Parts: sequence; C-alpha cells; structure tokens
Amino acid sequence: MAAQETVEHKYVYDFAEGNKDLKDLLGGKGANLAEMTNLGLPVPPGFTITTEACKAYLTTGREPDGLAAQIEAHLESLEREMGRKLGDPQDPLLVSVRSGAKFSMPGMMETVLNVGLNDRSVVGLSAQAGGNDRFAWDSYRRLIQMFGKTVCEVPGEEFEHALDDAKRAKGTQNDLDLDADDLRGLVDAYKKIFAKHTGREFPQEPREQLDLAIRAVFESWNAERAVVYRRQERIPADLGTAVNVVAMVFGNLGADSGTGVAFTRDPASGAQGIYGDYLANAQGEDVVAGIRNTVPLQELEQLDKKSYDELLDYMARLEEHYKDLCDIEFTIERGKLWMLQTRVGKRTAAAAFVIAGQLVDEGLIDLDEALHRVNGAQLAQLMFPRFQLDHEFQPVAKGIGASPGAASGKVVFTSARAVELAAEGESVILVRRETNPDDLSGMIAAKGILTSRGGKTSHAAVVARGMGKTCVSGADELDVNVPAKKFTVAGQTVNEGDVVSIDGTTGKVYLGEVPVMPSEVVQYFEGSLDPEHIDNPLVRAVHRIMTHADATRRLRVRTNADTGADAARARRFGAEGIGLCRTEHMFLGDRRELVERLILASTDEERQTALAALLPLQRDDFVEIFREMDGLPVTVRLIDPPLHEFLPPLEQLAVNVAVAQERGEDVAKEEALLAAVRRMHEENPMLGLRGVRLGLVIPGLFAMQVRAIAEAAVAVTRDGGSACPEIMVPLVGAVQELETVRAEAEKIIAEVVGDSGVEVLIGTMIEVPRAALTAGQIAEAAQFFSFGTNDLTQMGWGFSRDDVEGAFFWRYLELGIFGISPFESIDRDGVGRLVRIAADEGRAARPGLKLGVCGEHGGDPESVHFFHEVGLDYVSCSPFRVPVARLEAGRAVLTTTGSDSR
Repeated sequence: MAAQETVEHKYVYDFAEGNKDLKDLLGGKGANLAEMTNLGLPVPPGFTITTEACKAYLTTGREPDGLAAQIEAHLESLEREMGRKLGDPQDPLLVSVRSGAKFSMPGMMETVLNVGLNDRSVVGLSAQAGGNDRFAWDSYRRLIQMFGKTVCEVPGEEFEHALDDAKRAKGTQNDLDLDADDLRGLVDAYKKIFAKHTGREFPQEPREQLDLAIRAVFESWNAERAVVYRRQERIPADLGTAVNVVAMVFGNLGADSGTGVAFTRDPASGAQGIYGDYLANAQGEDVVAGIRNTVPLQELEQLDKKSYDELLDYMARLEEHYKDLCDIEFTIERGKLWMLQTRVGKRTAAAAFVIAGQLVDEGLIDLDEALHRVNGAQLAQLMFPRFQLDHEFQPVAKGIGASPGAASGKVVFTSARAVELAAEGESVILVRRETNPDDLSGMIAAKGILTSRGGKTSHAAVVARGMGKTCVSGADELDVNVPAKKFTVAGQTVNEGDVVSIDGTTGKVYLGEVPVMPSEVVQYFEGSLDPEHIDNPLVRAVHRIMTHADATRRLRVRTNADTGADAARARRFGAEGIGLCRTEHMFLGDRRELVERLILASTDEERQTALAALLPLQRDDFVEIFREMDGLPVTVRLIDPPLHEFLPPLEQLAVNVAVAQERGEDVAKEEALLAAVRRMHEENPMLGLRGVRLGLVIPGLFAMQVRAIAEAAVAVTRDGGSACPEIMVPLVGAVQELETVRAEAEKIIAEVVGDSGVEVLIGTMIEVPRAALTAGQIAEAAQFFSFGTNDLTQMGWGFSRDDVEGAFFWRYLELGIFGISPFESIDRDGVGRLVRIAADEGRAARPGLKLGVCGEHGGDPESVHFFHEVGLDYVSCSPFRVPVARLEAGRAVLTTTGSDSR
C-alpha cells in the first residue's frame, strides 16, 4: 500500500485567499484586508499568519512545524509581485508586521514598520525614493525604535529622549525640521541605546528581523495591557492573534504623501458626514502617537483632491458592503491612495442607537439586526446623567463605580442632616464609611452616596442601584470622620457643607460642583418626551428599537420595588409587575420602636400587641403598592434579615449602657435591650436566624404579614382595582419549612379573602443550594420559584458578599480567576447550573411552575440571556434597570434563534 502523504497544516494565507467571515482564523485585520482585496480596493499586497499558529506558538514556546517554510513561500510570492526582495541593498522590499485579533483591541498589541532596513538597504531605499536621504534615514530610525521597544523590550522613553535631544540641538520642536544628517546621527544614537539594553548590535539580517517581529506579535497577545483589556471587554483569552505581513507604502515621502484615519459616520454621535484626521508627510503611527497636530479630513480635498475623491468613494462602498459604520486607515504615497485597514468602528452608546436606526431607514439592515447591534450596557450609559468635563476638573479620589450617574451636592455625614437639607431644597451627597439600613432615609434624600468602604454589592451599592441613585463605594483614599463632620483626601479637608461631585460610572470623586447633562432617554422612559414628535434622533432610535425588543422578547420584566413611588416609576419604565417587594424596609424609621417592642416582648400578649400595631402599617404599604401595580403581579417577600439588624450594634449599645450606669442613670430599658441584642447576636448572621427560620421561631410574625397582604389585596379589589399578590417565603432549604408556613398562610388567606375573588399565590425564593438541589420536592408545595441569585451566589461560592470584594476580588480579577465578579454577572457553570437544575426539576414536578429571578443579576445583560436560555418566565430588577432588561430579553431571542452576529 502506498504511503499516505502528510497534509501540511495551512498557517499562512495570501490576502486574496481570505474574506471578512474568517475572523476566527485570520483575525479582524487580516480578514478585512482580504475582503478589501477581493472588492478590488487598492490594498498593499501581503499575507496573514493565522491565529492557530499563534496559539500553537504560545502553547509550546516555538513555531509550529511547517510555519517557517510557509512564510518563506509566501514571502517569495510577495517579492515576485512587488519586483523587489526583502532588504535588497539596491532595491529593498520593506514590510510591516501587524497584529490582528478576532476582536478589535486598539493599541493593545504590537506593530513593527519598515522591517527589512539595515545599514546597506537604507541607501537603496533612498535611491528608490529618488535620492530622498531624509526619508530613508527617518524610516530606519523608526524601525530601530519600534523594533527595540516591541521585540526587545528596550524602554521606549530612551528613544524619545534621544529624539528630543536631536530636536533641541537643531533648535526646533518639530521632527520634520530634522534633515538627513540629523536623522543619520539619530540612527547611531538609537543603535547605541539598542546595544546597551540588549547586549547585541541591531540585527542586520532582514529575515531575522521579520521572524523576531512575528514572534513579538504572537507574544504581545499575553502582554499585561492586552490581558487587562480583554478582561475589561470580556474577550476570551484563548483566541490568539493573527499576524499580517504587508508590503510597506510610505506616507512620509514628502508633502504629497501622508496618512489618516476616516469614519463613515461620526462615531460620537452617529451623524452622517465626513469624519477623520489627516497628517501629511507621516507614517500611520504618528497619527496615533499624536506627535504632531492632525488636520480635519475635509482639508485633504484642498491638499489632494484626487485622493480625497477616491477615499470618499471607497468609504461609501465599504459602508454599503459592511452595512455599518466603518473605521478606515489609509496612506497616500506620492499621490497614490492605499487602503491599509477597515473594521466595523467602535462608537459611543448614543451613536450605536442612532446608526442602527439610520441603517434601518436606509434599507441596509432590518429591525432584528438593529436590535442585535445595540446592548443593555449602552442603554444604561444613556440613562444616567453625565458630567460635562469640558473644564479642567481633576479627581481627588477614585473608588468603585457602584451605581452609574453624575451627582453634585453638599457633603453631609448623617441621614438626619441629609433629610433636613434636602427638605430645604439643597442637593446633598451622603458620605459614610459604609451605610446600613438606618441610612435609608438619608440615601433617599441625597443626590448621591459616597462611602470609603464596600464594593459593588455593599449595602450602599445595592440600595443605590435600586433607587437609581449615583453611588461611589470603596473610595479608600477618603479618611471619613463622622463625629467631626469631615473627611480628608489628598492632603485636603472637606467639611460638612462643602460641595463634592461623584461619578458613579468611573468611581471618580471631584471637589466642587461639576456641571451635569440630564438624560433625555430617561425623560423619554418617564413619559415627558414624545418620541414621535421630538427632533432628537437618539430618542427616536431608542424608542424604535425598544418597541421592537418588546415585540420580540419572551421573558417578562418585573421590578424590585418596596414603595408606591418606586413601583410607579418602574411601571413608567415598562415593568410588568413587581418581582421582589422587600418587607424589611417597611420596618425602618418611625416603626423601629415597634420592632424593638416585638423583640423585647416576654409574653405572648406583649408580642401580639406589637404585631397588632404593625399590621395596619404593613397593610397600608401594600395597598399603595397594589394600587400602583393595578392588575400586575406583586411578589412580596416575607421578612428576611435577622431581627438583630433592626437593633443598635452590640458594641455601641454596651458602651452606652456602661457609661449611663457609671453616671448612675436609670438604664433598665437599655439593659433589657442590651440583653436582647446579646441573646440574638450571631457570629455569622447571614447563615443564622433569618428568613423562614425567623418566621417559624417568632410566632405570629409571618401570620401578621400574610394577613396584611391579603387585607390590602381585598381592599384594593373592593375599591375597583385589581391586586395580584404572590407571597414569597425566603431562605427555604427543606420542603417541610415551606409546608409549615403555607398551611398557616392558607388558613389566614381563606379567612380574609372570602368571596372577594382575590387569588393569592404562595411560593418560595430559591437561594439556598439545598433548595436548588431538592427543587422537585419543594415544587410540590410551591406555586412559583423566584431565584435569589445574590444569596445563591454567596452560599454557592462560600463568599460573604459584604466583605470579599474589597478583600480579594481585585486579586482574583487580576489573576484571571474571575473574568467578572460573580455577584455582577451570573456564574453559568456553578450557580447557573443550580438555577438550571432547580428550573428543570421544579417544572418536572409541577408543570407550569412560574419561574423568575429577583437577584441583582436580573438586570445584568449577560445574565438575562442565561435566564432566557434556562426558560424562566421573568426577570426582576431595580426600576432603572427595567429598560435594560427589556432590551436584552429581546436580544436574547435573536441570539437563541441564530441572528447574525458581527
């Protein structure tokens, strides 16, 4: 039998062999160079080394077998096409070596220009350029600088210092004033810098330069800045980068040459027109580096009308072909236009919506594709006010951007002061080391919250997001002194009444008032702007895409709301019910004394008296919420946190009692309270007496709440409204717990509801891992499940969400253990698997079981897609996140059905 021939793996492709759909293999740059080549645009010839070659190199530390020979073959083909040989002393071919990953990572990886130059070919390059010595030596010094920095890790600033020295000696600040002799001297200086740091002379062999540059581009995939960028943009770490080897064309040949960047539409606003920059007598890196001021692209018309007209024609062709905003790089070499790159351009959130709407109008895409091209993160950016940072405002501190927005106001250090000043019409920023439930009134009154401790899931962060308040947490540069009513930062003291500004998106803190811009998108969602009759392309685009998302989505979107005001706002934002009404927030403020009476009760009679006093207050709360949500479901969670959270801190109370005793004061009441606090104190209260356990231990507590819910529903119904209450029992881990609570609740409901027609569902919150794993049993006693993914994540990972973000999450993110905090986006493999198991087994036991989620993940774009896949019926999130969830629920349908993704 004849021996089978070994088929060599293909690692290198000429531009003519690829197309724009091969981004996985050729990277974005290589795929788009191939596409432009196939469209007949003037692209310098070249070839692409695939991402597979990069991955093989990074895995083994050496080039894969066959790669060197393939590079040699394609290089020879390129030399034949150009009629020159790489580094030939008389007529040299020079190439650029550029990275190009699947997803655009601008500036994160490496490029080396003018590969092939050496001490001999620099003379041939000058002759090639008609005796232009200055151009040749300028190109050589650029190669040494880029090669040294990129390939050999020579400190870039040393080359920059040498260039500054040369310009200073010439008496100029413009590098164009350096002549050929100056640049020849600069090359010598660069060579010495290279030798000092590498221990060798600058390589003179052109092929060695090429091979080393290719390896450097491979290795730049794992450079720190590239890793950080991928983590930020959630780009997978295992994709690798392609390498593009392209024949050099030169924009630094004189006044009739140059380089530029063009956009087919304004990437900031989406407006149609001509946008970009041009720099005469320069290479491409000069535009990015900003070494000289560019001119607007329109000025190219006066400098070189032929090239300008050709460029506009190519821009129009590319936009029509890609059906999107295109970002284009080009070079003009002595009046000849060359296209060096195109890609679907990055854009602001506003431009993303506007451009998507424009392209629908132009018939280039349909509404499905328009919905696919925007996302919830962009919509969230549009909903919050932004600072107008035209002025020179410098931040004095930076914390965690916990709840987006921009807020300025007078600093206050207590909730009482916040309420007092807000009532007087003042804007205030509540500053605390960290907040607690007692601060709620002040948080409501404040324009923003600033804490020196905590993370994105701290009390301040979670509550602020729920209220749509701007919040910066964990700004540990602040030394907050609440008793002295001041904080210090960066050597400055800020007293109560001084004005600060906080940016909840970036986490930056500014002294003084920074002007803000209101969000017209929020005004639209709140109903104060009519999208059909307003001359605002952004609002019109948002309205159009949101309407399509609502028509497309399967998931319903509810809100987390504890007050009538929150419910009303969420309904204006499109909420289709309340997925989480937290009753513990109703026990704060003036009602705290009643809670203390309940805790201190020593007899059944005292306990019942306290509960009877709380009942009408709870009922009134629910009446208000049911009226606002008229006809829509409202899921009420029975009280969840441990009762000692409603009492003074143990240490503080003990000190107060001791001081009062020392003074001989009557402290009988305080001593009783201290005894109760000590009795109820737990080392780990989040795993202690809370949720269903509390309802089973404190007789009458859940019964009072159930009665208040039922009575409120009946009252609203008899007034002509419609109430749809769903009672949720928290922290259930065993079906027997739920069965016990449900039996008592059903008796009360039957007694109260009578023939009113009100139907009350009883279900549970799946937030304990055991509940997820025994969901089939629990579903026998539950009419619905709502996944509490905050606690499910906390218990699933064994993390204390109040502590871990500031303690070590930064390190986990840095090491790549996390791509993103599991409290921000659902952990699909672990916590997500618990959700999937519970959903499948729950519905197997009770077909038609209603399934929802009410944790913070309900408003996270990535998590919404997961909940759609799992088959939940709804997600619930804070009022301000409702539009985001609506949008992503629509996009999730398109992703599932395989809509084309760019």
